[in-house]
Amino acid sequence: MGKVVVVTSGKGGVGKTTSTAALGAALAMRNEKVVLVDFDVGLRNLDLIMGAERRVVYDLVNVIQGDAKLTQALIRDKRLENLFLLPASQTRDKDALTPEGVEWVIGELKRYFDWVICDSPAGIERGAQLAMRHADTAVIVTNPEVSSVRDSDRIIGLLDSKTVKAEQGQRIDKHLLLTRYDSARAERGDMLKVDDVLEILSIPLLGIVPESMDVLKASNLGAPVTLADNKSAPAMAYFDAVRRLAGEEVPITIPGTKAGFFGKFFGRRAA
Repeated sequence: MGKVVVVTSGKGGVGKTTSTAALGAALAMRNEKVVLVDFDVGLRNLDLIMGAERRVVYDLVNVIQGDAKLTQALIRDKRLENLFLLPASQTRDKDALTPEGVEWVIGELKRYFDWVICDSPAGIERGAQLAMRHADTAVIVTNPEVSSVRDSDRIIGLLDSKTVKAEQGQRIDKHLLLTRYDSARAERGDMLKVDDVLEILSIPLLGIVPESMDVLKASNLGAPVTLADNKSAPAMAYFDAVRRLAGEEVPITIPGTKAGFFGKFFGRRAA
């Protein structure tokens, strides 16, 4: 059975969908079979970043409502044969998703894929709760700013109360992905430092993605940054994050510094 990962955030615009695509492509490049599921019903951006917007015929809502088979809605990536996308509907709202339908879809995907990565809408409402409900692991995407970190703290609370694992008395694995980090601005006090964020959220650090135009360029090309320019700083950060997600022990280096911080950051665990 595959592993279900929800990529989530309390605040919008932090790089959640970008991270979903980048992590998914990086996992597929490791010969893992990966499906990305877009839960952002009504907006739908994951297909744009994956360069598949013109190939969408059926979507997640169509499958849940019985208008299409799951195999009809899945889109195979043209660059990586073991990477698939299940797009969201652009014309419906989040009420079109049902708990029973989501459970069935996730259950079916787990049978055929090594990784089921759910791109959650921002916030704490119905769509976000359905996206995280069946997750084994959560990647919480946060910018180094107070409002983003505070909203992420709310998400951690939901993960500990509104998921199937939580209801069964189990703890869901949670990882912090810090995006758009600029060490110079952090030193000037214009944004939070890594240690400040970790002190507030108290969950393991999966990776630090530096602020970079490479991410925007990749999105405009319709490609995950890990495919568009796999030697760029953001791509390298995502590759390392995937290695940690797969259980490898990889030292973390804060962008703009040379020292590794494996023991201090990756080794920190929630209380």
